Amino acid sequence: MLVVQGLCTHIGKIQILHDIDFEVNKGEIVSIIGANGAGKSTLLNTLAGLYRPTAGTVTLDGEVISGNQAFKVVKKGLSLVPEGRQIFSNLTVKENLMLGMFSKYYKEKKLVNVNLTKILDMFPGLKKHLNNLAGNLSGGEQQMLAIGRGLMSNPKIILLDEPSMGLAPKIVNEILDTLVIIKEDLGTMVILVEQNVKAALKVSDKAYVLDQGKIILNGTREEISANPQVMSAYLGIKTAGA
Repeated sequence: MLVVQGLCTHIGKIQILHDIDFEVNKGEIVSIIGANGAGKSTLLNTLAGLYRPTAGTVTLDGEVISGNQAFKVVKKGLSLVPEGRQIFSNLTVKENLMLGMFSKYYKEKKLVNVNLTKILDMFPGLKKHLNNLAGNLSGGEQQMLAIGRGLMSNPKIILLDEPSMGLAPKIVNEILDTLVIIKEDLGTMVILVEQNVKAALKVSDKAYVLDQGKIILNGTREEISANPQVMSAYLGIKTAGA
């Protein structure tokens, strides 16, 4: 279980996140919804240790992980798939995947091939490209590689920042379907930040709406989908209550 309490983050002198509280239970996909500039990426980067919070705590299975450096957060069981994929274009697909276990390589060396096989079974399209440069993959394949790299460390929870960016609708659906498999077959908790709100809510168990660095709404996917404010602002549906 991931528990976030009173989380605040500043970038320079500007406060981006204000007293964020939320939780993710085992077996859940949780979406973070919000407009551009709402603080969604800052939230994920703070959870992942790329930004140090100025207040509050992040606890994973009872252990406080906030304040740790990013590589230590990965060791604790949290993995980030960043916006824009950020794969290493001049390395092969296999080398990119292997880097996903870097922080645990020596401690769990015996699991490298096991994890690699598991990822390739999940993303069979990567098998034929294993020794090819990652930069030559299509956008969809690169996103699958980024997710696979994030899963190589056997995380308890994986964070995905805009995985549908720049991809065709069919590929987006495939990736979102994969998140359900990650949740159900691997038992991995998922936090999803996604501009395609309608698609994200279809696979989410619950969602939080972030606005100007504050959580203003939360609920199950059914509750959020039916909320007039969400329907108007993010789904383009005008209602009497909006």
